[in-house]
Amino acid sequence: MVTRTGAAEPLVGLTVGVTAARRRDELVTLLERRGAKVVGTPTMSIVPLREDHVLRLATERCLAQPLDFVVATTGVGWRGWMNAAEGWGRSTELLRACDAATVISRGPKATGAVRASGLREMYSPGSEANDELLHWLLARDLRGRRIAVQEHGAPLDGFAAALRERGAEVIELPVYRWGPPEDPAAVRRLVEQVIRRDLHALTFTSAPAIGAFLETAGELGRRDEVLAALRSEVLPVCIGGICAKPLLDEGVETVWPERGRLGALVRTVTETLPGRVRRELNTGTDRLVLQGNAVLFQGGVISLSPVPAAVLRALAEKPGWVLSRAELLRRVWRGASADEHAVEAAVARLRSALGPHKGLIKTVTKRGYRLAVAV
Repeated sequence: MVTRTGAAEPLVGLTVGVTAARRRDELVTLLERRGAKVVGTPTMSIVPLREDHVLRLATERCLAQPLDFVVATTGVGWRGWMNAAEGWGRSTELLRACDAATVISRGPKATGAVRASGLREMYSPGSEANDELLHWLLARDLRGRRIAVQEHGAPLDGFAAALRERGAEVIELPVYRWGPPEDPAAVRRLVEQVIRRDLHALTFTSAPAIGAFLETAGELGRRDEVLAALRSEVLPVCIGGICAKPLLDEGVETVWPERGRLGALVRTVTETLPGRVRRELNTGTDRLVLQGNAVLFQGGVISLSPVPAAVLRALAEKPGWVLSRAELLRRVWRGASADEHAVEAAVARLRSALGPHKGLIKTVTKRGYRLAVAV
């Protein structure tokens, strides 16, 4: 399909995966506004515990005796805790108890939620790391101190254990938990899309989302293939360095913005991804740009379906070189069930989509295909 346009959006022709469960729609919208095609597949779900008896019992423990320290780890978790207390008619008492204690918060989002509830934090690390919160606390005499820790999705076992070893009484507040994805089949499809390189980038906003994605890949027996794709053609983009740690531990190079915000994450995708995938194709008379699943030219965009686009990308890796049908099968279909007739059909669809530029694809008799470009 040919679209006439003045200046193409920066992510036109590129497909970006979104694994976030919370604020997914906002992230999808930001990427689509920049021209990306978005595959939104949360790899896990957030299970709120506002009515959970465990959270209520922990809150009652906080109110039973004075607190010395209160740890806010996430903005959504802190707000969830305050909202739950309000529903139980205990919000005034809880705020009073927190105000009498020393409040520390993990990063700007948690800090903003603390301040929105009318409280002030004494300490918040610039790195947004739980370890820095822990080090700050361990530098103090904690014997007999009561510390409330608002958890975020999973128990902070090591955090709480270190405080207890120093003699503190720790009250853990599970405001929400990470649960299994609502659509496991969609996550399995996302694994396949990454392996086929149908995606050009995959975004993550939490470390547990990465763990859940890799766990699904492992269950399918395809973890190594996924990691290979993320180390090469599929760019992993994370909200921050802490989020990226599971991938870094696997030797996967990852990019993230300086500030852990959705807008900054989208800017990182916009600034980083096109430069990795753009290829100029000079036919001698025309100058075209291949970007993902699109061909850009003066005043317009040709949108390609994934398989013809993959054929064009394979030919563009070595402009002017002849690639056999067998080599195109290997590069594009990656072991999927297909034969050389599928290659011929894909080339025919590619030529049809290119329209006036169809002469870009040349058939070399008994050998294969090449791009007619100036090398």
